[in-house]
Amino acid sequence: MESKSMSNEELQEWVEHISLESFGVPFKHQARFNARLSSTGGRYFMKSHHIEINPHQLAAFGRSEVEKIIKHELCHYHLHLRGMGHRHRDADFKAWLTRVGGSRHCQTLPGRLERKPRPYRYKLVCVSCGQEYLRKRKMNPQHYRCGKCGSKLCLLALDGTP
Repeated sequence: MESKSMSNEELQEWVEHISLESFGVPFKHQARFNARLSSTGGRYFMKSHHIEINPHQLAAFGRSEVEKIIKHELCHYHLHLRGMGHRHRDADFKAWLTRVGGSRHCQTLPGRLERKPRPYRYKLVCVSCGQEYLRKRKMNPQHYRCGKCGSKLCLLALDGTP
């Protein structure tokens, strides 16, 4: 039976081992658990180059799933340090993730509800051409222009309030 808990020191050693084994390059920064993470398996910090891992993923799914999350974060880490495409949409990132066997997305934690899509609540309307843009969040239309004609936009609430 595998242990479902681990110290930050053990995580650090594990991340260093995975980095050498899967990428052939040492991990020279800090890896730690962050129990406040709720909707993500881990994250990479571009300024400090540290990695945080969600310990709830380890408790719920075990070491094999967390290893995939670590590989995902190490892809961000190594690609960023090399100046290559380290974002999720970049071809370099997708290729490395496939090569090392990292996960694209982490599993949803048990007891956590799937997010419902938010409804559109606002509409931006161009004052010149009438082009409409639906939005889920309120925004300041003075910071944006119409993508079609370049004119000013007006924000309207879809529920009828101004």
